[in-house]
Amino acid sequence: MSLDLSAQWRSSLAELRYASTAKRLRATLDGEPALDTTDALLVWEPRRVVPQYAVPAQDLRVRLEALPATPTPADLPPVMGPQNFAVHTCPGTALTPTSGASAGVEVGFRPDDPALGGRIILDFARFDWTEEDEPVMGHAHDPFKRIDVLRSNRHVVVRLGDTVLAESRRAHALFETSLPVRWYLPREDVRMDLLAPSQTHTVCAYKGVASYLSADLEGGTDIAWFYPDPLHDALPVRDLVAFWSERAEVTVDGAPVAGRMPPEAPGRRAS
Repeated sequence: MSLDLSAQWRSSLAELRYASTAKRLRATLDGEPALDTTDALLVWEPRRVVPQYAVPAQDLRVRLEALPATPTPADLPPVMGPQNFAVHTCPGTALTPTSGASAGVEVGFRPDDPALGGRIILDFARFDWTEEDEPVMGHAHDPFKRIDVLRSNRHVVVRLGDTVLAESRRAHALFETSLPVRWYLPREDVRMDLLAPSQTHTVCAYKGVASYLSADLEGGTDIAWFYPDPLHDALPVRDLVAFWSERAEVTVDGAPVAGRMPPEAPGRRAS
């Protein structure tokens, strides 16, 4: 019997999942060395779509103690991003440093599942991380996720109401596992005069820090974004402009592009 891998991925979201990694991981907490390990796992709690690092307790350089248990909310969404680390969807123990600036704050969680060997999941956002000697931003890297960027001469048009915001046959199509295709356009093919810089910035673990553009026609709503200094996987789209197909009409060769807003983008938004 054949197996639809996308459907299998969706069906597994309700489970506690893990994968091994051969990478050396190091991290600091509050500016101090906190971890050095080559024995980590990547762990997805039920409903989570991105992994967190789970590490052996003996490889931590900070002492942790248990926090009082808090109930899991009953109205959790079926799919959860990396936010709200302290909301857990499997049995386990919340942990906090015994001293220092983060004392009293949950920075770790030890799931009860014996398959994880007692490893502690760490709140990515509380630590500064490197994989080998490379900094990691946004969240832990998923070994089952990738980016392909392909040049395309397909006819891409972006409209907002009756106004054409962009039209190009020189787009780059960015394919990212489990996300809609995004079409990145040269600035020369975009009505940049109708867009204004936004104060919003978000972090993608694979593409880097995105800057946003708002449309005056929409009263300043963020409608497009670009990567001025992308990570290596996204270098081909440096400074190219992509539009939310959820907020504007994007067509490719005359066919509308369906899109879906992802969970709140990992990382930070500028105020």
